[in-house]
Amino acid sequence: MKSNCLVQRVWLALLAIAAIVAFAPGIRAATTLENMQAAFNGESNAHARYIAFAQQADKEGYRDVANLFRAAARAEQIHASNHAEVIKQLGAQPKADIENAQVKSTRENLESAVKGETYERDTMYPDFIKQAKSDGNAKATRSLNLAKTAEAEHAKLYRAALEGLSGGKTASAAGYYVCPVCGFTARVPDFEKCPSCFTPKEKFEKIA
Repeated sequence: MKSNCLVQRVWLALLAIAAIVAFAPGIRAATTLENMQAAFNGESNAHARYIAFAQQADKEGYRDVANLFRAAARAEQIHASNHAEVIKQLGAQPKADIENAQVKSTRENLESAVKGETYERDTMYPDFIKQAKSDGNAKATRSLNLAKTAEAEHAKLYRAALEGLSGGKTASAAGYYVCPVCGFTARVPDFEKCPSCFTPKEKFEKIA
């Protein structure tokens, strides 16, 4: 009898723990829709932030860096548009809460950009992609993957710009090229098709 009572108590305790885990704040995994909304909000804010950073770079005389920020801003706009389409297909409306950009010196803005792009490349997008795959949402997975690939390139370009910042200010610059489909960004389009989505390089937008 005592043995049965002990088993019953253990079983009830396990059920209680399971209930706590199931309903505790922060425990539940976000849905693909929630992740897409978060990604849309993030890309929309990045677009606004990089436009502001570009204006600051222009003021400081860093023309090439300003072009890079403008190119990245265009790419983020493309990512947001792609995410928005997925959100609509999931039966919701894209929502973004645009915050005031914290604009500092160009060096500090580049450091912030490197940090942000690295986070998206290494943490945010991989987590979102994992959930989208788990949910079997191919369109969400594609949109997230394309953005992740572009963010990886942005991180490289920002880091290179930061390392070369002490070399002096550039009076003019050749500009950057952005894929209109996925936002992949390159200084020189030394390829026939976009490495990420295979869009012909002739369709790339030049930002200068």
